[in-house]
Amino acid sequence: MTAATDYDVVIVGAGAAGGIVAAVLTESGFHVLLLERGQDLTYEQIPRDHLRNQRISIYGHNGGPDIDGNPRVIVPDDVKPEITRVVRPHEGGYQNNASTVGGGTRVYGAQAWRFVEKDFRMASTYGIPEGSSLDDWPISYADLEPFYEQAEQEIGVCGETGGDKHSAYRKNSYPMPPVPPTKRHGVLKDGAEKLGWNTFTTPLLINSVPYHGRPACVQCQHCVGFGCPSDGKNGTHNTVIPRALATGNCDLQTSAVCDAVLTNASGTVTGVSYLHDAGNGPQRKSASARAVVVSSGAIESARLLLLSSSKCHPDGLGNSNDVVGRNLQGHVYPGALGLFEEPNYDGIGPGVSISTTQFNHGNAGIVGGGMLSDEFIKLPIIFWYRCFPPEVPRWGIEAKNWMQYGFTRTMHVIGPVQDIPDPNSRVTLAQGTVDRYRLPVAKLSGTTHPETINTAAFMFERAKEWLTASGAVKIWGDPPGLGLSAGQHQAGTCRMGDDPRTSVTDSYGRVHGHDNLYVMDASLHVTNGGFNPVLTIMALAYRNAANLAEALS
Repeated sequence: MTAATDYDVVIVGAGAAGGIVAAVLTESGFHVLLLERGQDLTYEQIPRDHLRNQRISIYGHNGGPDIDGNPRVIVPDDVKPEITRVVRPHEGGYQNNASTVGGGTRVYGAQAWRFVEKDFRMASTYGIPEGSSLDDWPISYADLEPFYEQAEQEIGVCGETGGDKHSAYRKNSYPMPPVPPTKRHGVLKDGAEKLGWNTFTTPLLINSVPYHGRPACVQCQHCVGFGCPSDGKNGTHNTVIPRALATGNCDLQTSAVCDAVLTNASGTVTGVSYLHDAGNGPQRKSASARAVVVSSGAIESARLLLLSSSKCHPDGLGNSNDVVGRNLQGHVYPGALGLFEEPNYDGIGPGVSISTTQFNHGNAGIVGGGMLSDEFIKLPIIFWYRCFPPEVPRWGIEAKNWMQYGFTRTMHVIGPVQDIPDPNSRVTLAQGTVDRYRLPVAKLSGTTHPETINTAAFMFERAKEWLTASGAVKIWGDPPGLGLSAGQHQAGTCRMGDDPRTSVTDSYGRVHGHDNLYVMDASLHVTNGGFNPVLTIMALAYRNAANLAEALS
């Protein structure tokens, strides 16, 4: 192992949260090492391959991690261990997120939602369903509101101020106007008005106009799952990480896999050990630090804490109460497809442009709720793979005729619902399966809670209702069933809370029992909202990084 280098803070992961933490700390004068297991990919290195991308990875993907040497073990249902299988990053069940500087923000759809007040008080609002670990957050919407504002301003969000029924929570307008409405926007807006539902233009972390020295969206058809050709999609790779590097206080190390958070003989965190591969084989290195921030996503953050076992912490860091890795959640997506007599496809990207929050909360007999939107523009292969009516074959002249007719006339209404956490949905270490560095990989097990599926069934009916009111002549689809939930919205495995018996960190992401070890990513989420969670990840990162900077001063 090479000699340790001293830093104020080591951050493990340069994604949605890690990049923000790096900027806050370096601009406060602290010396930071930012580790990223992927590479700093250029736009040209994220190919526009319809078969190999983060949206539909049939034969591979375009944002990492490498297919070879990064398996996971999947046990979708704890009562059926015989279906345990090893999967590669592009295969079903892996729950992949991009592995590159910027993380998932390089290829995400960039929906920019704030959670609403009841999202932070789910247990108090609905009670605790049997078998669930539903709980309230240790913070409120009011605690996070100024940091939502900061994320919207500094990363860049466009949206329609005042359209959302929850917009009373906002103190200021979005920094940019919304993206232009599409043809589908108008069709769905008319349908919602017939139903008396609120609608508005979907908020996005996308430049609708030039912003912070970068150009606007060019409305291409390859948004979610791909890099941005105009650099108008806003992630940490093109906003806060460049700011961190510009201070001279940030050392960014790519192709660096952290294998342990290091502790001394008394169990105090002292830094990290990592494997750096510059192309000629991995070299083990270490870095000492006053504080360590784990920001690798809900699956890999939990895995790293579990890997960091020692004599003082035999079950891993922060895991004395067997909570690390539990409560894995993400989002299930109920949605329906509708066929219209007239074409409604205009090819204007990113495609998603109208949403309703009519059913986020307040649904009789339902725990939580969700939002509904039109979908992003689908690649033809995705339409063929996921959107055909069940009676239409996927080969031959009938399939070709349906593609030609249905592609421009089919509309997809879909959205995430509140995922009710289950303590048995979890990340553990798969001792019998290792990665390219001989480290035990993540083992994912468990399933969604039945209340999540009840909510999804309710929202599926609302999607059909919206399409019907909008003029669809044929509707199809199925509500989600039980199954492991995580995906690109993975969350909850290092949940924050006041009680160390049921949580991993305090309200600022500091791991219980450790003064200088933090988790800052969606692992902290007690619940994951009825929305895409990335803006909440960013707001928490701003809040918790500011607290860490104050603690280090």
